[in-house]
Amino acid sequence: MPPALAPKATAAPGASLQRLPHTVAARTRPPFGGWRIGGLDPPPTKAPNCLRWGSLTLSLSRRFLNSGRPPPLAPRARPPLTLNVSLSLSPSLSLHSPTQNTTLSVVAKVVGPAAAPKVLTLTFVAAWYALNVGFNLLNKTIFGYFPFPWTVSAVHVVVGLAYCSAAYALGAKKASFGRAITKDEFKTLLGPASMHAVGHIAANLSFAAVAISLTHTIKTLEPAFNVLLSKAILGTSTPPAVMATLLPIMGGVALASASDLSFNWTGFIGAMVSNLTFGFRAVWSKKAMGSIKNLDSTAIYAWTTLISVLICVPAAAIFEGPALKAGVEAALKANPNFWWALGGVGLLYHLYNQFAFNTLSRISPVSHGVCNVVKRIVIIGTSVAFFGTSLTLNAKVGTAVAILGTYLYTEAVARAGKPAAPKLA
Repeated sequence: MPPALAPKATAAPGASLQRLPHTVAARTRPPFGGWRIGGLDPPPTKAPNCLRWGSLTLSLSRRFLNSGRPPPLAPRARPPLTLNVSLSLSPSLSLHSPTQNTTLSVVAKVVGPAAAPKVLTLTFVAAWYALNVGFNLLNKTIFGYFPFPWTVSAVHVVVGLAYCSAAYALGAKKASFGRAITKDEFKTLLGPASMHAVGHIAANLSFAAVAISLTHTIKTLEPAFNVLLSKAILGTSTPPAVMATLLPIMGGVALASASDLSFNWTGFIGAMVSNLTFGFRAVWSKKAMGSIKNLDSTAIYAWTTLISVLICVPAAAIFEGPALKAGVEAALKANPNFWWALGGVGLLYHLYNQFAFNTLSRISPVSHGVCNVVKRIVIIGTSVAFFGTSLTLNAKVGTAVAILGTYLYTEAVARAGKPAAPKLA
């Protein structure tokens, strides 16, 4: 079960790493071995013994840590060694959770310290793509004999919640909720998480109604919604060069939609509602997420999943509850392994979103936007090949133009110096 809401979340001094230039928790080594973490120490103004490696500066000094009085030493013991670490990171980089740091050290043993960060990031991206492709193909297959998108959406987040709860109960807090959150933090997460839940349901309504390729083509319009909502809610103006890149996206979506053989209004409206709600999620997150401290991307997504369950399950009961029993019986006749397929697609959904969040924590938002463009190309290509979807020439051209427009949008945002809103779905 997820942790209960705490009246107030506090963190012991020096218990966590800080973002951007700051001294990281000092590590002290007792005379007889074994590392332990001490409190935060201010960086020395002058460090005679410094080791600099890129943007990482290490200063070593020996001092006693017993209220200014040296402890009695064993015959061959030395004073404790204090290691002060000072980090200066570029805006596109971030510090990662202890779990990720442990993973990084393992990768470094295989490929070397210099190549480890890049290899680990590429591994996250590859896992994100593979899980996303697997989810889309299995999800669409299930809709072929179980056309209950509200229920399937609820199953996705329920399985994710079960995964997070099991991880937390087994002591893997860093792989789930991280810590209890306060009521104020819950309220902060409620808005973006609600938009995430509604957007997820809308996307599944579209997936169930039309071809995967068309849904993902329509979802390339998400930057246009981000621009409009940023102006309406945050008062943020978008440079004309960025606005111009929205034209090929809109033109490509219009051409692909008009020419796609599977087009229907349910699928189109579902994808557009998903764009709108995910746009709200991105803008709302910008406004709210900065107030939550000491909660990494894994924990934020776990709490987002919990809130999504509170929305998706009642909605599924209302809209599909009466017909659900007959639908399950028909699905079991079509596929005796239906329950395994349903649980598997829920796990794939949670894991691909988790890797998307982890990837975002390792790269800049603009790079994440480029990864999203490539991801859509991979999903559209694999779905067309897997299901044998027939695309007209105009549908192919429209899809290509929309994807190209999304890439141009990402590049224009980068040149304008404005961070692109991350897109995870």
